[in-house]
Amino acid sequence: MEKQERWTTFKYRLLWGAGYLLSLLPLRLLYVLSDALFLLVYYCVRYRRGVVRDNLSRSFPDKSPSETLRIEKRFYRFFCDYFVETLKLVSISRREMCRRMTFHGTEQLERAVMEEGCDFVFIYLGHYCNWEWVASLPYSISPVVHCAQIYHPLYDKASDKFFLRLRNHFGGECIPMKHTLRRVMELKSEGRPTAIGFIADQLPTWNSMHFFVPFLHRDTAVFTGAEQIGRRVGAAYFFADISRPRRGYYECTFRRMEAPQPPRGEYDMTALFMELLERKIREVPQYWLWTHKRWKRTKEEWLRRQAQEKEG
Repeated sequence: MEKQERWTTFKYRLLWGAGYLLSLLPLRLLYVLSDALFLLVYYCVRYRRGVVRDNLSRSFPDKSPSETLRIEKRFYRFFCDYFVETLKLVSISRREMCRRMTFHGTEQLERAVMEEGCDFVFIYLGHYCNWEWVASLPYSISPVVHCAQIYHPLYDKASDKFFLRLRNHFGGECIPMKHTLRRVMELKSEGRPTAIGFIADQLPTWNSMHFFVPFLHRDTAVFTGAEQIGRRVGAAYFFADISRPRRGYYECTFRRMEAPQPPRGEYDMTALFMELLERKIREVPQYWLWTHKRWKRTKEEWLRRQAQEKEG
């Protein structure tokens, strides 16, 4: 165990040291590196090209092969930009971060937790544009509002430690997914006005599946934990509408999410988030994370497993 811990520490220090040195380069030079990475990743390594191509063709059946190929290449160019932009976070100054990542509608978040009597605002976002940069929200919101984000710990402990340090240095808190409810209830008992970000477009495990929505032409399983916990604490819900006006700059606009009246189902806020996310993806598709095997667990297989369990 001691040997394994020493190896993890060595890997982490190596990652952070290399990342720090690279992050000292201006973004314009890092984008030159990104352009070279694109050629390597797309044409030589061909990283998950089959997954990306299948996802795009099935999500946009109305588009011609040449159109989906154009989106595919634009996605890989952005994917490499995302990599170097994330490295830049290791040493980026507060001033430069605030210049490159701007937020609109933060006053709505503050009003919800400070004037409307909500202890929490839950912010839904997806793997769209550079979601890592959204962790800089504490720089742009009242210090009275405690900022946090839910994350899924990485299997590799060195990489997990690297990303935790990367996200925490903006002043927010990273809450492991399995501890979400416990931590939210602790914050509630402390009476701390809190904004929590949920990246809610991930693929649930078989045991966590119980709600599907139509998304990009397929029945898609979605996490409902944010909505379930939000009901318990009376949270206000917001959608993080992120755009990339130009290379190296992002804008995030917080849009209040209101449940439809009358209710359409048990998880209306979750369904609304997926509708809003799909709309963003259709507008500018290359900024979503198409390398995810988002639909590897199908509704048909889930139903078959459910039937087997009942029979058993």
